[in-house]
Amino acid sequence: MLTLYDYFRSSACFRVRIALNLKKLTHETIPIHLIKQGGEQFSLEYKKINPHSLVPALQDDDKLLTQSIAIIEYLDEVYPQPALLPQDPYQKALVRAFALSIAADLHPLNNLRVLTYLTNEFNISEEKKIKWYQHWATKGLAALEKQLVSYGTATSFCFADEPSMADICLIPQLYNARRFYCDLHPYPTLTRIDANCRQIRAFHDAWPIEETV
Repeated sequence: MLTLYDYFRSSACFRVRIALNLKKLTHETIPIHLIKQGGEQFSLEYKKINPHSLVPALQDDDKLLTQSIAIIEYLDEVYPQPALLPQDPYQKALVRAFALSIAADLHPLNNLRVLTYLTNEFNISEEKKIKWYQHWATKGLAALEKQLVSYGTATSFCFADEPSMADICLIPQLYNARRFYCDLHPYPTLTRIDANCRQIRAFHDAWPIEETV
């Protein structure tokens, strides 16, 4: 039985939800709210699951996994259809590099704990916090756009006509960029792929449902 420790707005969790949906894997969801009660990720109970106090975490029977990229690759190896990484070594490396440009380079600079630290420790205003986010998002998205254009592909998704781990990482990052009022018009390739992904139920069903209270 698969169990996902999840926060609806976490882009890392969003990635794993998409992967689970693409593979049509039944799973239980345990919400870990990153804001309420000072952040449920800091509870002693959750720290036993992930000492880093981060989401997502995935339990597969007696196996416990953290880090969205590692989880997605695990799912791809244990449940190989549909494949989220190409078989060709070079194409696989391209997909991994694109995904890691988001997960390892762009996302860490604008995730919740970084933004909270800026606000709490340096008294950064909301306006300056948004400028921080937009600065790094713009640099990262511009590079991703240029990267895809340089490959000269006209595929429906980042590297093929089926979504891969690259698309799984891209869509949550664009969701976050919109939340922070980033202008996405300079990135026509990224937004075209985003529109194509939104037509797929696995992406649609993984979409964060905004809280009403």
